[in-house]
Amino acid sequence: MRSFRLSTVPAGLVLAIGLLLSGCANTAKDVTAGWTPEKIYAEARDEANSGAWDKAIGFYEKLEGRAAGTVLAQQAQIDKAFAQYKTGDKIQAIATLDRFIRLHPSSPALDYALYLKGLVNFNDNLGLFSFLTQQDLSERDQMAAKASYESFKELTARFPDSKYSPEARQRMMYIVNSLASYEVHVARYYASRGAHVAAVNRAQQAISEYPGVPAVEEALAILVSSYDALGMNTLRDDAQRVLAKNFPKSDPQKLGGFKKAAPWWRLW
Repeated sequence: MRSFRLSTVPAGLVLAIGLLLSGCANTAKDVTAGWTPEKIYAEARDEANSGAWDKAIGFYEKLEGRAAGTVLAQQAQIDKAFAQYKTGDKIQAIATLDRFIRLHPSSPALDYALYLKGLVNFNDNLGLFSFLTQQDLSERDQMAAKASYESFKELTARFPDSKYSPEARQRMMYIVNSLASYEVHVARYYASRGAHVAAVNRAQQAISEYPGVPAVEEALAILVSSYDALGMNTLRDDAQRVLAKNFPKSDPQKLGGFKKAAPWWRLW
């Protein structure tokens, strides 16, 4: 009797069998098979509560597919966005929230979705190591700050009585001040290097776009010092009068020294 030898099997067939066996061996068992949507959601919540955000995201995604079109699937989608936010995956969190807002415009959780979208962009700007470097929002890129502001603005306009609106308004105030401080930060940079025309332009931009915010005081002081350096005495005196009228206790010489003051804000 001829014994079966692997060498007698065509090489192509051997490869196919090997790949098939390998695929079977690597196929992960779906632990949620046979689970109800409610059980999947409960497991996802348990993982989230224990800080296992990646595992929670996996369960939420299972639930989105398993219970598509239900309120529970909507809840899973928005909870997944929060879990993605907690893992630091800003891009995916924003994408998930944008999809939720687009697909569920009448959802009772829409105010929370807008709040969370603003929060994702807001925290991105604060920076992971800002508490070590003392670098605040005014010195970082402003695109996410503006996106955060727009989300909070939409929330407070559409849902003024939402429980998330009071905090959103506080964060909007901070963002506006930070955007103004950013312009002053750039103006200060130009002035410290003798680029006084550029300094004047950025200081004027801060004053015109963000009137009434604390950063305006330094913007006016930069105008005074830069106009003085340019020999534009009339404009210098005008800026000085505006500074004295609006900030009577201001010391333009101290502000003109371009030393960074401690952050003015501490809202939370």
